[in-house]
Amino acid sequence: MESAMYTALFGALSNEHRLNNIANNLANVNTTGYKRDMLAFKDTFAMYAHDQIMEAKGNLRQESLLPEPVHIARTRMAHVETDFTQGSLKLTGAPFDVAVSGDGFFKVATPQGEFYTRNGHFRLTAEGRLITEQGFSVLGEGGEITIPPGFKNINIAEDGSIYADGGLVGRIGLFGVDNPLHLEKLGGNMYRPRPGTQVEEVEAPGYVAQGYLEVSNVEAVYEMVNMIEAQRQYEAYAKVMQTSEAIDRASHSRVGKAR
Repeated sequence: MESAMYTALFGALSNEHRLNNIANNLANVNTTGYKRDMLAFKDTFAMYAHDQIMEAKGNLRQESLLPEPVHIARTRMAHVETDFTQGSLKLTGAPFDVAVSGDGFFKVATPQGEFYTRNGHFRLTAEGRLITEQGFSVLGEGGEITIPPGFKNINIAEDGSIYADGGLVGRIGLFGVDNPLHLEKLGGNMYRPRPGTQVEEVEAPGYVAQGYLEVSNVEAVYEMVNMIEAQRQYEAYAKVMQTSEAIDRASHSRVGKAR
């Protein structure tokens, strides 16, 4: 029963990771621009030596010299992917709240480098510098964006151009990437290229909407259903481990008994 014990153990650990992922998605259901994570699973097969030997038979009635191939499936977590589907847009009316409708990212400058984000909840500093909630500078095509103080009417066009009292003062950059799945999450709702991968910036097929924020694409009801399913699977695997242990204990107690 050792095989049953290990198979159930791997299944329970996989569902533990799945529960942690679901809990993280639910915790960010109200995070602006958050993209939910998805887990992919695979079966790895434990093969025996005779599984790889194909013996020749003279006829269909000839008996096999080797036992039939036996493959034991043991579930493994393959990888984590981010679902970059569009979240709905929420009206705020704030002049520096902007949302990306379609594909694309904003880019911000941090002490650790330049990163991407979908969170467009920006504000101005006293010097007129456009920054994120964490205080990182929002980047445009020419670097940091600075709006001179004293302007009253701020309008942001769909291409990210910023007009103050009718005059162009800057442009919020909208950056696309050739393969978003090559991005990994950082803290603060930001992304960077995964180690060992190359991300090429391309023209983003989207536009900027002023006065809106993109809400999380997490569906709470869907995640709750997945959580219940993962909990039931975890309990089933735990029951298999308990049953396997009980059978092994009973087998060991009978070994050496007089008949």
